[in-house]
Amino acid sequence: MEAKVKWVDGKMFVGESGSGHAVVMDGPPDHGGRNIGIRPMEMLLIGLGGCSSFDVVDILQKGRHDITDCVAELTAERADAIPAVFTKIHLHFVVTGRNLKESAVERAVNLSAEKYCSASIMLAKGGVEITHDFEVKEL
Repeated sequence: MEAKVKWVDGKMFVGESGSGHAVVMDGPPDHGGRNIGIRPMEMLLIGLGGCSSFDVVDILQKGRHDITDCVAELTAERADAIPAVFTKIHLHFVVTGRNLKESAVERAVNLSAEKYCSASIMLAKGGVEITHDFEVKEL
């Protein structure tokens, strides 16, 4: 896996993935940015949510569950001192479908957290307290 990040000006950077996708990152005005892009730490948090959501949906689909939607709502706390690393992250999954069993969703969330989500496992090994919960919505 490869990526490239190029400084544009001020506090704005463009990141490009090895697969050719680009994203703008910028800082807030009080740090010299123009607030026209996502913050790097927000991107890290979104990456964690995407990684875990991918797993949850994949596991449920492979189990032939009739899933129609999956939303991961993430909340994070950061250290007060520099470096302002994440100290706690909570993922709340809202999974919608037809005849979904809570046990199947719970299993998918746990498998993601404990076995498959590289981002979650990497951050947890780095000392971030990561918690998960979920709710099931019937369509």
